[in-house]
Amino acid sequence: MKKLSLRTRVVTGAVVVAALGAGTFGAMSASASSPTAAPATAVKADTKNRNLQQTTHLTVAAATKAAQATLNAAKKENQRVSVAVVDRNGNTIVTLRGDGAGPQSPESAAKKAYTAVSWNAPTSELVKRLEQAPNLKDIPGTLFLGGGAPVQVKGAPVAGIGVAGAPSGDLDEKFARAGVAALAR
Repeated sequence: MKKLSLRTRVVTGAVVVAALGAGTFGAMSASASSPTAAPATAVKADTKNRNLQQTTHLTVAAATKAAQATLNAAKKENQRVSVAVVDRNGNTIVTLRGDGAGPQSPESAAKKAYTAVSWNAPTSELVKRLEQAPNLKDIPGTLFLGGGAPVQVKGAPVAGIGVAGAPSGDLDEKFARAGVAALAR
């Protein structure tokens, strides 16, 4: 490889510095001459506004309280379960996998919770509806097995609690109801 002369290196370096300086100056002057964007208009949270709707949501603390109460109820009966609490939209707020719970149980618990809040009914009742509408089980993210319970405020669903891992859906649902009851205390 041919070595460059001192003069060539100095000239090349000067050109690079000049180009960088010109680019920086141009960017600064371009941003200085840009008009300032107008502030966005704020939407007022007026409860009389027909375009807005208020909803009730569980806090993370409340969801954790319900989940822990659920695990405690299962532990009293020597059951190893997982519990999931989802919000009104089916998004998971908290999932707890109890000691010794099976590997499938966290996902099953979340699906049961989603199913309960989606239909605002315990999943054991929804299992009975499958006789009239068997295609319900094909809805993505749902699981029609006992073990899910909705959390309601004035009859409207605000969350769902799902439990999986006990030997029967009846037990899973019993523990889910214990989580719902903990929210009332």
